[in-house]
Amino acid sequence: MPRFLMYEIDDKAVATNTPPSPELMAEMGKLIEETTKSGILVATGGLVPNSTHVRTSGTKVSVTDGPFTETKELTGGFALVEVKSKAEAIEWAKRFRKIVGDGESVIQEVFGG
Repeated sequence: MPRFLMYEIDDKAVATNTPPSPELMAEMGKLIEETTKSGILVATGGLVPNSTHVRTSGTKVSVTDGPFTETKELTGGFALVEVKSKAEAIEWAKRFRKIVGDGESVIQEVFGG
């Protein structure tokens, strides 16, 4: 079965720097429990705002630690799911968006592994 990485672009977290409410966490917990019981959830987690960029150019390698002032969006969290189709991944993403409200989620198929 195909695997899809789903993640949220969370501009609000960058702007407010506040954690999710207990109510939101409870609703997310229910969705995580459902996806776990259904057997589609491979992994889930939140990401801290600081990141490290590793760039290469020819033989030169540079490493830069964040946070980066030019960051306009932040990946707030992710889920790796194993579902029958992209359409099914989209349906799960729609359910997630109904819980968290306005914003943007990204779905990318994972190949290999």
